[in-house]
Parts: sequence; structure tokens; C-alpha cells
Amino acid sequence: MNLLLNNPIANFFDKVGQHLLLLWNSLGYAHVIFTQPPRVIEQCYIMGYRSLPIISILSFFIGAVLALQAGFVLSQLSVLEYIGSFVGLSSARELAPVMVAFLLAGRVGSAITAELASMKVYSEIDALHIMNVSPEKILVMPRLWAAIVLMPFLSIIAILVCWLGGAIIAEFIGFIQLSPQIYWRNLQDFIVWKDVADGMVKAWVFGFAVVLIACNQGLTTTGGPREIGNSVTKSVVNSMIFILFTNFFITRAQM
Repeated sequence: MNLLLNNPIANFFDKVGQHLLLLWNSLGYAHVIFTQPPRVIEQCYIMGYRSLPIISILSFFIGAVLALQAGFVLSQLSVLEYIGSFVGLSSARELAPVMVAFLLAGRVGSAITAELASMKVYSEIDALHIMNVSPEKILVMPRLWAAIVLMPFLSIIAILVCWLGGAIIAEFIGFIQLSPQIYWRNLQDFIVWKDVADGMVKAWVFGFAVVLIACNQGLTTTGGPREIGNSVTKSVVNSMIFILFTNFFITRAQM
């Protein structure tokens, strides 16, 4: 019985150790951004440019729904002019960075895990070791650098699109009909640079962690081709759990 109870804890710390070891080994190749810029640029293209349309669409409708819900409540209190501050703060500090991280986990993290897991299952990772080529150098560190570079920009874009979606809905929905001038003036009165910076910090932490989790899950895949799908599922689930868990503590620290 004690062994059964201890297994989940042992497995948890084993996973944490695996991630920390992978991060430590990868940091030794931090200079890859200068020696192999094409690899970093390729990952930036995959993570950033290809993800931008879905991030923009999701962010727009998040801002629209926020304005719609806030407008319904604030109209009953006769304080519709505060819609801008509500949409601005909630999207900048919370919703935009979290949803960008979720999209990264679902779209980019799953793809990274599937690619690396396939390489592991079909012995391509072993071939790299035989050729004295470090997987951390050519497979992990370029992706980590891409996350470091891109996540703040993706977060800013998501925040701005959220604000735009809220402004459009606030102007054209019948029971709100708030002029853009009032919306943006109220948003400017309540939003400071720190709010946007806090969202960027969250996005950076989440994005870095998602890529690290995806790489580790792919490189530790064992078994046959069927395990590739299991690894992808574990990668996405673990990433989302990490995002939700750490989001509370980061939010508390930023207050």
C-alpha cells in the first residue's frame, strides 16, 4: 500500500528531474542562436507566423465576449463607460497570455512532441548520439530560443486584438452602443504599462515551459508508433496543467 501511495509522488519528482536535466543540458548550447540562426528562424516561423491567424481570431472573440458580458452587467448599473477598463485589464493581465499559451500547447507543443517522439521511436535520436550530435543542440535549444523571442510579441498582439474586439462590440451592439472615444479613453485611464508587462511575463514563462515539456515528452517516448499519440496527449495535458497551476502563483506575485 505504501508503495502504491508513493509511486505518484516518485513519478512526479522523476518527471521534474527529467525536465530540469533537459533544461540544464540545453543551456550549454545557448549560443546556438548565433551559430545556427536558420534553425531558430525556422522555429520562429513555425511558432509565430503560422500561429498568428488562430491567435488573432481567438483573441478578437475573447475581447468581443468580454465586452458583451461586461456590457450586459454594466448597463444595468448605468456605468457602461467602464467597459474599456474591464476588457483592458482582464485581457492584458490574464486572458490573452493564458489563451496564447493554451494555443501554443495545443498547436505547437503537440507538433513538437509528435516530431521528436517519431524520431525517438524510429531510432533517429539514437543515430544522432552515434554521430556525436547532441539532440539538445539541434532539436531543443532552437525551439526554446524561438519561444523566448516570440512569446512577448504574440502576447502583445493578442492583447491589442482583444481590445479591438471589445471596442467593436461595444460600439455596434444595441444595448451597449458605447462610442470608441469613450471606450479607448477609459481603457487608457486604467491601463498602465505594468499591466501589459505582467501579461508578457506570463506568456514568456508559459511558452518556455510548454516547449520544454513538449521536447522532454517527445525525447522520452518509448515503445512503438502507438506511443507517439500517447506522448502527444500527455504533452498537451501536462502543459495545460502547468499553465493553470503556475498562473495562480504568478498572478499572486504580480499583485
